[in-house]
Amino acid sequence: MSWVTEGELSMLERFCASVLKAGPMPKHVAFIMDGNRRYAQRCNVRKLEGHTQGFAKLAQVTLQWCLSLGIREITVYAFSIENFKRSKEEVDGLMDLARQKFVRLLEEQDNLERRGICVRVHGDLTLLPLDIQKLIAKVVLATKQYSTCILNICCAYTSRDEISNAVKEVAWGVEQELLQPSDVSESLLDKCLYTCKSPHPDILIRTSGEVRLSDFLLWQTSHSCLVFQPVLWPEYSFWNLWDAVIQYQMNHNALQKAKDLYLEERDWQQLENDKMYVTEKLKQEGCESSGDPKHRRELLKECKAQREERIQGFLQALEKKRMDFLVKLTMVSA
Repeated sequence: MSWVTEGELSMLERFCASVLKAGPMPKHVAFIMDGNRRYAQRCNVRKLEGHTQGFAKLAQVTLQWCLSLGIREITVYAFSIENFKRSKEEVDGLMDLARQKFVRLLEEQDNLERRGICVRVHGDLTLLPLDIQKLIAKVVLATKQYSTCILNICCAYTSRDEISNAVKEVAWGVEQELLQPSDVSESLLDKCLYTCKSPHPDILIRTSGEVRLSDFLLWQTSHSCLVFQPVLWPEYSFWNLWDAVIQYQMNHNALQKAKDLYLEERDWQQLENDKMYVTEKLKQEGCESSGDPKHRRELLKECKAQREERIQGFLQALEKKRMDFLVKLTMVSA
C-alpha cells in the first residue's frame, strides 16, 4: 500500500471544500493525534493496532484532505519524550512501527518526489534507537529540496526540550563568537527552534476530547486557533477537519490582530534595545548622552546591520551543524 494515497474527495466534500476556500484558509495545521489506545480498547484489539490505524489515518487520508484544501504544511505529534515511560512492550511496538514507516518512506522516494513532499523530523533524535535515527536522517536528507507539501513529524519531542535546546544553540553561538550576548532575543530563539523553517501553525487540533496541549508546540501556538474535538484519531473524518477550518475562519480576524500587535511589540522592543546600545556607545565615545542626532541615527543603522550580519552567519553555521549531524548518522553502523 502506498504511503500517500491518490484518493479523491467525494462530490459533496469537493463542494464544501470550495465553499471553505472562499474564506481565509490556514497554511499550516498541527495535530495531536490522540485516541489511538482508546480506539484499540473499544475495538478489543492490541494497543499497537490502534497506533497502526492512527498512522494509516495520517498517511492515507489526512494528508489527502489537507492537500485538497490547499493546506501545504502539516505537523503531527507522533511520539513524546514522555511516551518512553510507557510499558516496554508498547514502546518497542511503537519503535517497530516507526521503523517500518520510515523504511516505507525510503522505498517510496519516487512517489514523494512526484508529490513534492518534504519530510522533516523534530525532536531529540539521540533518544531513539540508532537504526531509526539513520532512517530518519536518510528520509530528511532525501526530501529536503521538495516544497509542495511539508510534513513535520515530532518524534522524541516535547516543547520544553525544544526551547531548552534553542537556548543551548544560542549559547553555542556566543561561545563560538558568532553572536554577542546583546544579540540574544525572543526573535533569535524562535529561529533556533526545531521548527525554525516553518511558519507557526494557524490551527492546532487535538482529538479524543482531551483539552490540553501535552507539551506540544507551546512556543509556536500562542496565536493559533486551538480546536479540541471528541473524535478518536483513527476515526477522524473530512468533516472534522472541515469543522476545524470553520472555527479558524470565524476567529481569523481576532487571531490576526493579536499576532500583528505582538509583532509590533517585538519590533519596538528590539528598537529600544538598539537605542540603549547606541547610548552606551556614545558614552564610551565621550559624547553627551543625547549625542548628535545624525550620528545617533548612523550608529543605530550600523548597530542593526551588524547584528543582522552576525545572526545570519550564526544561523548558517547552525544549519550546517544540524545537516552535518544528519549526514554523519547515515554513515555510522547501527
